[in-house]
Amino acid sequence: MKIAVLGTGSVGQTIAAALAALGHDVVIGTRDPRTTLARTEPGAMGGAPFAVWHAGHAGIDVATFADAAGRADVVVNATNGGGSLEALTAAGAENLSGKVLLDIANPLDFSQGFPPSLSPVNTDSLGEQIQRAFPEARVVKTLNTMTASVMVDPVSVAGGDHSVFLSGNDADAKGIVSGLLKDFGHRDIIDLGDITTARGAEMILPLWLRVWGALGTGTFNFKVAR
Repeated sequence: MKIAVLGTGSVGQTIAAALAALGHDVVIGTRDPRTTLARTEPGAMGGAPFAVWHAGHAGIDVATFADAAGRADVVVNATNGGGSLEALTAAGAENLSGKVLLDIANPLDFSQGFPPSLSPVNTDSLGEQIQRAFPEARVVKTLNTMTASVMVDPVSVAGGDHSVFLSGNDADAKGIVSGLLKDFGHRDIIDLGDITTARGAEMILPLWLRVWGALGTGTFNFKVAR
């Protein structure tokens, strides 16, 4: 498939590299490709500058949000949750219409410091906001409850015996996303229901952050035992 990954941070890089390794035609979307490729500072999580990462993944093109989304069959939102709507607006509603929009972002609010809270929360979710803003897109919320390395390699990184959640209104879109999750190695895929259930998936993040703090590592995930 032709897949656009919007976002050049550690999550976007990890997802893009894994999808390319699976044989997909992958392009990374960013606001300004020239500026992104010229960065010399480490990433927000201390990773290598984007240009260094890209040199090792030369088969992955870098384009504007609009160009990346326009040429893709599936669009992955791996942007910072606080900027997701702005980034998707830049991608263009016409470039998202009818396409599977896989949303893995979280609406983290750092206005009161760390750990962050969520905004929106309880009565709304980022997944729902995206679906309302782009009603012709087929939004599926998933993978937001784990760190990037676990997203793409659940077996080797975290033992494989854990759960991943799906929320979305379109059954066919969820089927396509489930196929990608299985290709990554996920086996316990739980369909929570329509896009309103993304509220629950996003509200896992405050707990995830506390577990990370207690364990000193983000390489874990949750398992629904039944």
